[in-house]
Formats: sequence, C-alpha cells, structure tokens
Amino acid sequence: MSQPELIRSLGLRDATALVIGTIIGTGVFLKTTPMAQAVGAPQWVLLAWLVAGMLSLAGALTYAELGALLPKAGGEYVYLRTAYGDLPAFLFGWMRITVGGAGSIAIAGVAFATFLSSVIPLDAVWVKKSFIVLGERFDWQFGIKQVVAVLVIVACAGLNCLRVVFGGRIQFVLTLLKVAAIATLVIGVFWFGKGTTWQHFAAPAGAGEWCGFSAFGAAMIAALWAFDGWNNMPMVAGEVRNPGRNIPLALFIGMAVVLLAYAAANVAYFYALPFGEIVTANSTRHRDALPVAAMAARSFLGAHGPSLVAVAFIISTLGLLNGSLLTNARVPYAMARDGLFFARFARLNETTAVPVTSIIVLALWASLLAISGTFDQLTDCVVFAGWIFYALTTSAVFVLRRKMPDLPRPYKTFGYPLVPVVFIAVASALLANTLVTARLESLFGLVLIASGLPLYLRLKSSRNRLLDADRLH
Repeated sequence: MSQPELIRSLGLRDATALVIGTIIGTGVFLKTTPMAQAVGAPQWVLLAWLVAGMLSLAGALTYAELGALLPKAGGEYVYLRTAYGDLPAFLFGWMRITVGGAGSIAIAGVAFATFLSSVIPLDAVWVKKSFIVLGERFDWQFGIKQVVAVLVIVACAGLNCLRVVFGGRIQFVLTLLKVAAIATLVIGVFWFGKGTTWQHFAAPAGAGEWCGFSAFGAAMIAALWAFDGWNNMPMVAGEVRNPGRNIPLALFIGMAVVLLAYAAANVAYFYALPFGEIVTANSTRHRDALPVAAMAARSFLGAHGPSLVAVAFIISTLGLLNGSLLTNARVPYAMARDGLFFARFARLNETTAVPVTSIIVLALWASLLAISGTFDQLTDCVVFAGWIFYALTTSAVFVLRRKMPDLPRPYKTFGYPLVPVVFIAVASALLANTLVTARLESLFGLVLIASGLPLYLRLKSSRNRLLDADRLH
C-alpha cells in the first residue's frame, strides 16, 4: 500500500497569510519596551526597528530564490542539505525541533496567557524560584498563566492535525484580524487619542547622543524576534501550488505588509506615551505591567482600552501559534523522509495527509518550554539559535549557484550578491554581540544545538547499516 503524500493545496493567498501570520504575533506588541530599556531614547528604538526590518527583508529576498529553486517540505533543512550535506541540515532541523520552532510556539503560548490576563485575572502563582546561572539571575515561576499557555498550544496542535487546507484557511482569517487590530490601534491613537503629542519623541533628560553598539545590538535582537517568521512559509513549500511563482510573491507581499504595520504601530506608541511609561510597560523587569500596546490603547479607549485591545492581541497570538505549528512540523517530517530522524515522523495521516506525529511531539516540547522561562529570555534564545542558521542558509545561495548553475531559477535574489553578503555580515555581528549581552540564552541555544550530535551519529550509523544490508540483498 502506497504512503500518502503531501497535497499542494495552499495558494498565493494562503502562503501570503502564512508569511504575515508567522511574523506578526507578539513582538510588535511587547518588544518596544525591552528595546527602550536597552537604548534609552525613542530615536534609537525606531532606528533598531528599521534596521531589523531591512535585514529581515534582505533575508526574505534570498530565501525567495531558494524556495522557488527547491520547493520541498522542510525549508532551510532542504537548502542546507543540498548545499552542505547531512550534518548542517540535521543540526538546523534539531535546532528547530528543540528551540527554534518549539520555542516560537512556546513564546506564542506565553504571550497568549499574558494578553488574556488583561481580560481575565490570571494572577495565581503556585511556585516561584530564583537561580543564579553564569552570574546572571534567572527568575522562574509556575502558575495559572503557564497552565493557560500549555492548554492553548495543545488546542492549536489538535486543529493542525486536520487537513493543511483547513489550517491555511484558519491562518488567513486570523491574519486579516490581526492586521485589522494593528490598523485600529494606529488610527485610534492618531485620530482619537488624548494626551498624544509629537513631543514624546524627544530624548529623555540625561540620554546620551549614542547608545553604543552593544546596546543597539541588543535592541536589534529584540526587534528581530518581532520580525522572526519570514523564513517559515518555505517550510511548507511541498504543499504550495505553483511554488516557483507563489513562494517569492508571498514573501514580497507579506514582508511589505509587515514592514508597514510595524512602522505605523511603533510611531503610534511613541506618539501616545511618554518614554518613561514605555520603559515601564510589560517586560522581564515589570512582569505585572500592561503591554505597551495596551497602554497606548488607553489614550483613545480609556479604562476599557487594555481589555478590548487584549482580545485583538489574543487573536494575533493564535495566528502565530497556528502558523508556527503548521510550518515547523514539516521539518522533522522532511528529516525523517531522508533517514535523518526517527522513521515515525515521516508518516502522514492517511485521512488528512499531515505529519501528525511531528505536530504532537513539537506541541509537547513547546509546552515544556512555555513553563521554563520568561518571554524575553525565551525570545533571546530562539533568535540567537535561529540566526546562526539564517546566515548559513543565506550563504547557500552562493553555493547552489555554483553547484547547480543550470537548474531553472524562477526567481533570482534582488541585489545579488550585495544583499546576501550584507545579510550574512550583519547577522554575524549580531550573533557575536548576543554572546556578550545575553550569555545565558546564547549558551543554552548552543548547548541544545550541540546536543543533537550524538543523535545524528546514531541515526547516520543506523541508516548506513540499512543501506549495507540492502546492497547485500
């Protein structure tokens, strides 16, 4: 009996919704605060958003060529394996399973609980501990918020076990709602906000002329989390119709919408709120404070603003959760099909033709991550681990042009070779800076990636024994 295959049922609309939906989720509503804490003045926060957006666009332009060239399930895993071989591809896949994909899902679950707490009291904390690791303080707690985060992850996993076209339709609706939510916030602040003024953009007293490269790099890492997800849609390339056309187009359209939305939202925050209020909004330093977006909404919705806007933000995090589960589950599936992961992950459900085992395991691990750390600590770890492979994958465009010069390329990277070179250089500098500014999170990401080496050697040995047995027969 033949095994079911992935079905190409996602059109341009669905692919574009995946790009937008897996980028816009939580960061634009939360990350402006830790960025402001890092750099100390509005102009540096806005500049960090701009540079991070341009860097993400450069990566998307390069991935568009790779996605159109190799339109298979797995995204970066496929590109890295074709360019560099099994080991780099496996380590990327292991990173997505252990921290990249699962971490993104966990963060969305944590953010869902954070926003829901603005509508329903979720204050109960049953266990609270503090640890000192490598000279840094790590605060951990377990309570009702963590339980809610796990429940929503499990619920979204259940929906993703249905046909991919169903998940694509859910993603499209949630994406429309989240873009509408940002538009409502921006329009409300500028047209109906009270106490809003352009004077809020002035640097606070005592702020220096330049925040320093280290602080600016830390702010960029926070912004890059908000832009993270532009790489996800190519992971489902094996289920996209006419991928040579639709993958590049979806990346272009999706990134344009996100850049516009993020620029408008952040200008609205600073127009609505004094800098002193932004730096004390919800973050690791101020866990019980309202998110910066909810505080901005009070300028035109009054006391009911945070609760009403929180509903829209809850929808946004659901879109991120759905899209992250849908896309990242295809990575262990692709690895298993190549014999680089456990065979069970290569099986598709006979009824729905989706990798159910991958979805369930990813959701369970994400649930554990959701109760392991705070939002900002998780995001720093995910961004650091992810950008190691973003830089390596971007370099694959040079390798594949040399290895496969005659293979049809429906799209070629705009600005080649400058765009990918700049992307790789800036990504490398950011990674080096993060090793200094977020040592614990960086080390955790590196340890998780390296922990895949013993498994790789074992799987590789098992596959070689099977191949040798086949030759003997």
